[in-house]
Amino acid sequence: MKKHVILTAALLGGSLALAQVPVKKSGIEAQGYQWNAQEGEKIEALHKKGDIKNGEEAYEVCGACHLPSGAGRPDGTFPQLAGQHSTVLIKQMADIREGLRDNPTMYPFAKVLTDPQELADVSAYIQSLCIPTNHGKYEGADAAVQIATGRDLYEKECKTCHGVNGEGDKEKFYPVIAGQHYKYLLRQMTDIRDGKRRNANPDMVTIIKKYDDKQLVAISAFQSSMTMPGAMCKPAAAPKKK
Repeated sequence: MKKHVILTAALLGGSLALAQVPVKKSGIEAQGYQWNAQEGEKIEALHKKGDIKNGEEAYEVCGACHLPSGAGRPDGTFPQLAGQHSTVLIKQMADIREGLRDNPTMYPFAKVLTDPQELADVSAYIQSLCIPTNHGKYEGADAAVQIATGRDLYEKECKTCHGVNGEGDKEKFYPVIAGQHYKYLLRQMTDIRDGKRRNANPDMVTIIKKYDDKQLVAISAFQSSMTMPGAMCKPAAAPKKK
């Protein structure tokens, strides 16, 4: 009941919350910013053991956009969260709460989480969810060519951090890519390349800056085709014949 009341308040008070989003300096003024500074509520949350049961209740607020399954939206408006590393989730939510990542749509919902423990709880619950296999992929007529081109680019520089199967690295805050929507991947990589995502890993920025739009399309097409053995949801059973 508590979460339903809070969700309603967040929705009704969205315009007010957006106006209160913390603003951090950008460009030259932000060159000293550490992408993953070891301080604040993020560090508190990372040191707490997340309670999956409590996290399920807290996730009700998130499910309005990201869906109860954590699948997000195939059109890329909201990312797939299910199966994402809890460390990555904690960092991103804490950054949004602190104004270190610009996401005014997410901000009022991230602020609903009451403290570092609840941040740890909801992240633990999301991490426990299986990754949906039915997600947004590149659908052009040249899909096979794009995926093959993207595979070559991915294996040259992306695989070292994001893994053979898109599994990322929990300890290093490298996100799971497997099961993510093509349009979301493309938008985020474009934003990182163009300096619009201020909390990006500087190593990622260095690598991605040299890619043009066509290369980012190919990489995103390949990444969205990836699956993680043992982490993906089981295919729905075929209906029994009468």
